[in-house]
Amino acid sequence: MRFVSETTANGVSERLFCLGDIPGVLWQSADATGARPLVLVGHGGGGGHKKAPMSWAHRLVACGFTVAAIDAPGCGDRLRGAADKMALADVRHRQAAGENVDPLIARLNAELARQAVTEWRAVLDELGELASGPSGYWGVSLGTTIGIPLVAAEPRISAAVLGFASGENLMEPAARITVPVEFLLQWDDDLVPRDAGLAVFDALASREKTLHVNPGQHADMPSFELDSAERFFTRHLATKHRPPSPLH
Repeated sequence: MRFVSETTANGVSERLFCLGDIPGVLWQSADATGARPLVLVGHGGGGGHKKAPMSWAHRLVACGFTVAAIDAPGCGDRLRGAADKMALADVRHRQAAGENVDPLIARLNAELARQAVTEWRAVLDELGELASGPSGYWGVSLGTTIGIPLVAAEPRISAAVLGFASGENLMEPAARITVPVEFLLQWDDDLVPRDAGLAVFDALASREKTLHVNPGQHADMPSFELDSAERFFTRHLATKHRPPSPLH
């Protein structure tokens, strides 16, 4: 991993890095000493960027976490290849013709997730010295398309906030997830059918899983869900890795 730049604002250090051809960003307290619990943040779809969740990352840093994000394949600073552009053009053409493109999108997302899971695990290997104990994962929409197979495959992730995604390709890895999960669903989601989103939640094998349902469409997540996520990660990551108080 090679760090390429560093800036500091409002007490938060932001360091851009490259791991091979994977661009990423690491947010930490500017005056942090020692390792802190790590939260991985997956950005949304539509060509999302690793720095899109910056304000959310700053909030997590203020709660005592280190936060990392990477550009998903074909997103952010990673230019789409010819094959990606052709696949995207095919989706748009079929949509314009009134065809059901859900199976095609699910297949493309599954291929993207396979690559992204490998990349996230490599990043975790490199950031191990900066994290104390197990890590968490937060990501909705595309962040969940990647996050579900990642959480299922990665034993270092011990808690996750997911949602706003569905697809047959998510059902099998969801059934292998046993860590605590907070799952978000928009009741009037215009991109993810309600029943399909509920089916993903139902497939999760976690003994502790909570469904948060709010009215509104795909992009209408209320801000108080971030407050809930802060409490969730503090409960499952920060409090479990504090040193014990001395006995008197």
